[in-house]
Amino acid sequence: MKAVVFCAAFAAFAAAPAFSQDLIARQGDDSVRLSEDSCKSELVISRLEPGMAEQFRAASAMFQGQRFQACWRMMGNAAYLIYEDGDQGIIPATELKPELSA
Repeated sequence: MKAVVFCAAFAAFAAAPAFSQDLIARQGDDSVRLSEDSCKSELVISRLEPGMAEQFRAASAMFQGQRFQACWRMMGNAAYLIYEDGDQGIIPATELKPELSA
């Protein structure tokens, strides 16, 4: 389950609600990328309560060699993710790093 890969509090991110580049969390070969772009995944949006879509931002993940699209939003002190397959998760702030440009 993807939710098991990244679970914990996300306190440091709450202090900086806007960022200028993607943030990435990595665990081995698995990764999650959070973007400030609005959520455009129709599969995720269809799982949300009406009127909630504008609160979600785009995300993507790579788990066990497979790419998944997701959407995320802040909930209290946590970044809450919903994946297109219905899985959900939280990402700890200590795991998020700004994307390094080559």
